Amino acid sequence: MFIFRRAAELQAFLQRRRTHGRSLGFVPTMGALHSGHLSLIEQSQKENELTVASIFVNPTQFNEAEDLNTYPRTPGRDCELLAQVGCGLVFLPTVEEVYPPDLEQDLSFDFDGLDERLEGAHRPGHFNGVAQVVTRLLELVQPDRLYLGQKDAQQVAILRKTVEQLGGGIEIVAVPTVRDSDGLALSSRNARLSEQARKDAPNIYQALLRTSAGLLDGGQVDTLLASAIADINAFTTLNVEYLELVDAKQMKPIEEFHDAQQAILVAAVWAEDVRLIDNLPVG
Repeated sequence: MFIFRRAAELQAFLQRRRTHGRSLGFVPTMGALHSGHLSLIEQSQKENELTVASIFVNPTQFNEAEDLNTYPRTPGRDCELLAQVGCGLVFLPTVEEVYPPDLEQDLSFDFDGLDERLEGAHRPGHFNGVAQVVTRLLELVQPDRLYLGQKDAQQVAILRKTVEQLGGGIEIVAVPTVRDSDGLALSSRNARLSEQARKDAPNIYQALLRTSAGLLDGGQVDTLLASAIADINAFTTLNVEYLELVDAKQMKPIEEFHDAQQAILVAAVWAEDVRLIDNLPVG
């Protein structure tokens, strides 16, 4: 395995190997890897001759300093997991490498209102930080394809907008959410759940499944959403922050569901002091 801490060294390495049109896939992560991250690596390996994974806890996308400070950092274990799935190129930069003091970068992005709803409304500035770091990493790695997890559906939509504004040329591949055997979407935050919260948390996904089935059966959107929220809140460790039916591209609320729509159920739920997000495409 090759581990690079400096972008110049990674770029020189890739330049020597990207001959004859060899394609490069890129998987940006903040570490604390799980099977969901590894599924992105495996998808990239199927579609590219070279795959680079980055591990970088980006300070600009955290709203709370405490959340940044407590974010799990396990680079040794992460590299072992990447090696197990055959990912031989890892970019492990410092903050100074990604954001050098002399960096001149326009931090203003136009998300066409995407950043004002759902996650954006509850975490102001978060998506600007995400777009900032991904833009910077794309500049450094220069991949052909960018692999993202569908669990962060709004983030995928935001980064599609970002890449469009950068002039395109990079294909975004959204990989389906990986779940535990009981349906809970895999997340680095799951390790922080108490025993009871971990037992209750899969009911978020079960509520989304029931709501999706109800929509496809002709049920009313507002009635089904209210029922799903009540079902989740019935568990003592769970408290819904939002649960909505939106269109997958603009993340705008859908009041009347039709089968032809690209609709997705999105949810953010507090499991005691751990905030979980999940989503489910409908149909």
